[in-house]
Amino acid sequence: MPETALHVGRVESLPFGEITYIAHLDGRNDCVVIDPGFEPEPVIDYIEQHGLRPAAILCTHGHPDHIAGNAALKKRWPDCPIVIGAGDAEKLTDPVLNLSAAFGLRVTSPPADRTLRDGDRFEAAGIELEAYDTPGHSKGHIVLVCKQVSPWRVFGGD
Repeated sequence: MPETALHVGRVESLPFGEITYIAHLDGRNDCVVIDPGFEPEPVIDYIEQHGLRPAAILCTHGHPDHIAGNAALKKRWPDCPIVIGAGDAEKLTDPVLNLSAAFGLRVTSPPADRTLRDGDRFEAAGIELEAYDTPGHSKGHIVLVCKQVSPWRVFGGD
């Protein structure tokens, strides 16, 4: 069986240096966007410049620097689902819970279209991901592991 190639682009977002990942399989034009930060315009530019179309917006957790771009991406691609760990879903729409209100930012996101729990599998753009609960940094923090490539890829957020 031929090796699957997973291409992963990255866009840094200020002011925290948060990284948004855009992943797609070789030969496909659909992708997943992971943790869209405070500067969604460069993420949208990257997607469009590479001829890609998001199939899912994935959030490793609900802190503002990992969800701030959700609204802009959802506005540009309204059918694209937002996916987050079940324990952090409420942070998407609540600036107190996502900690942005304390900094006077009041970041909100559209609500989750799907939530993931430990051991759940999620597939979008042909990319198969397994979710693992990793509470600590955030109570609902998840990491997403792609085991269909070698070496495996882990999208872990902070």
